[in-house]
Amino acid sequence: MECPRRSTGVHQGRNEEYEVAQGQGSGPSGHPAPPDRDDRAGRRTRDSAAARRGTRLGDDTGTRSLALLMHAAFFLLLGASLARFLLRHPGEDRTPWIIGLSLALAALYVIGPVLGSRPTPRSLVWLGALVAVWMVLVVLAPSFAWCAVPLFYTGLRILPPRAAYALVALLTLFVVAAQLRLAHGFDPNLVLAPPAVAAVATAVFVHMRRQAVRQERLIDDLLRTRRELAATERREGTLAERQRLSMEIHDTLAQGLSSQQMLLQAADRTWDTDPDTARRHIRTAAGIAERNLAEARRFVHDLAPADLAEGGGLEAALRALAARETAQAQGGLTVRCHIEGAPPAVLPDRTQSALLRIAQGALANVTEHSGATEAALTLTHLDDRTVLDIADNGHGFTPAPGPAAPTGVRGHGLPAMRARLRQLGGTLTIESAPGEGTVVTATVPTPPAATAAPTPQDPA
Repeated sequence: MECPRRSTGVHQGRNEEYEVAQGQGSGPSGHPAPPDRDDRAGRRTRDSAAARRGTRLGDDTGTRSLALLMHAAFFLLLGASLARFLLRHPGEDRTPWIIGLSLALAALYVIGPVLGSRPTPRSLVWLGALVAVWMVLVVLAPSFAWCAVPLFYTGLRILPPRAAYALVALLTLFVVAAQLRLAHGFDPNLVLAPPAVAAVATAVFVHMRRQAVRQERLIDDLLRTRRELAATERREGTLAERQRLSMEIHDTLAQGLSSQQMLLQAADRTWDTDPDTARRHIRTAAGIAERNLAEARRFVHDLAPADLAEGGGLEAALRALAARETAQAQGGLTVRCHIEGAPPAVLPDRTQSALLRIAQGALANVTEHSGATEAALTLTHLDDRTVLDIADNGHGFTPAPGPAAPTGVRGHGLPAMRARLRQLGGTLTIESAPGEGTVVTATVPTPPAATAAPTPQDPA
């Protein structure tokens, strides 16, 4: 009985075709690459942390620049006020006090940056002493009143909002009183200008502080979102890796162990009546065990299919697979391999690996379930796609109307094939009917020759 060939026309009521959507990127064997995704997530986390450090560095630089400007303004106003007093009031009895208080005020101001900008007890005592010395100076020499503007910034930077506003109001009253003393009479401009300057300075500082707080919150939200995204990608990568490994184990180790179990059971049944046949079964099982050991070592090394790792490409790997399955069946099943056409470009490693795994899984199903005596692997290279047919002359079955999820510990073969093809943007077709054999067809698009240069060996 000949193996059924792949139908090239319209399926006649017996075909089940599953169109698999184009995958969004792939890793080894066409599956997602969780390590790369974790690397991307890690890079995103590091980049976000770097961005946060850079933003904070920019904020700190702006704050330091404003502080340096205020410090320079304070010492410039203090020196100008002292010079004005000495020029206009030389030789007065209060001159030594003015000079001493000016030096004390300058010394106190220099200590401020060392204490920091938090409202600690030491910084509050320092601020109180600074304001007290300035007030005494203003009482003795009203020209020192304009040093209040840098003191506005100092109070707003250290004190809580309400206390800072009260301090600004107090300093403004002293400035107004000092200006009126210098004018020797009432001047509406001198009464209204200092409060206006104080209001503008306070509004600018409060706006800057609110902007800084808002920016900090936005940065925190961005970092939290990126951390959540990185965690989600890690979870997705873990699930994809589990799925990939489950398919690899099913198509190699699990199928090999199943064959060994069948051979050992057959050897046990014929051990007394036909020792030679039993020994043949055991030798075949030992060969399968050796092959499984090679696969397991390959998993540990780089997860590449052992047949592809040996060189020769997909065609040679399929021929080796057909010969091995025929030898293991000991005359019960003959597997032939046919190669039709030549690929327009070298197939990507992930495509070769996926097609080889599909062939392994399909032949394992033929051996275990179909009762076939002949099977054929046909690899056809077309201009725009590559088609792999696995046909047998077994008893066949009625395909399910749609993709069914595996149940129990069995039934992972076809879902694994669909999952592999999903990553390659391919299609899976099953043609079967009771008593007429089965044809499983995997079709994958062939990349254009200009973009299909050989790539490094991808893990399967």
